[in-house]
Amino acid sequence: MVDNQKTWKTKRRTRNTRRRQRLGWLSGSIGATLVAAVLFVPGQESFHALGPMNTGHAEVQCSACHVKAPGTFRQQMQANARFALGLRSEPADFGLQNVNHDACIDCHQRDNDRHPVFRFNEPRFAEARRNLQPETCISCHQEHSGVRVTVAKTYCSECHGELEMKSDPLDVSHQVLVAEARWESCLGCHDFHGNHVRDTPTEIAAALAEAEIEDYFEGGDSPYSERKVYRATATERPIEVLAREEVEAGGGGTAAGGGAAP
Repeated sequence: MVDNQKTWKTKRRTRNTRRRQRLGWLSGSIGATLVAAVLFVPGQESFHALGPMNTGHAEVQCSACHVKAPGTFRQQMQANARFALGLRSEPADFGLQNVNHDACIDCHQRDNDRHPVFRFNEPRFAEARRNLQPETCISCHQEHSGVRVTVAKTYCSECHGELEMKSDPLDVSHQVLVAEARWESCLGCHDFHGNHVRDTPTEIAAALAEAEIEDYFEGGDSPYSERKVYRATATERPIEVLAREEVEAGGGGTAAGGGAAP
């Protein structure tokens, strides 16, 4: 009789434990589903994004850069397990692919960029690569920062410390500016990527003020010019071509080079 009572109590405790486990699992599943619904439905990206989009990217969809990683969930798990055991040289992307500057190039590539990232892979820029990593877009334009540029304004010093010019057009020679380490003045005259339609000043007094450059880095209007040579598009075409296509499509358009690029 006593043994039967103990057995019955044991079974009851087991049933209660399993009931609590099921309730816990069900509650957790419902909670996780609700959280996922809130975080990942369209329009709720700001809840799980690393930060605000950079200047000019407000309309870019998450999926434009964050694409699904190759392989199934199981394959990705196996690949990373092999990497952890030393049986694979590199880890595998899990869930989504790691975003690199190739995603930037897809929209921003253009032929006459004054400082294309691939150029910094040349051996002479080895030190700059160690210090600044200019061979990648995100070294200067870290996404989800809510600004336009995320590097110090004096970055020109990484490559132009031994600058020499045979015929210097500036009233204060570049050698003097370099010798005095006035690196903040570089961007006062020079548009780094050369995408703005603007004449380069020949007098240092006509250079943009440091505060104007700072405001531009933070996402303000361009102090160089409202006119751009190229617009960032998935097919990256000169603005003259875009304007002509708009006219041909009956949408109006602007004169060559005179449109207000985004």
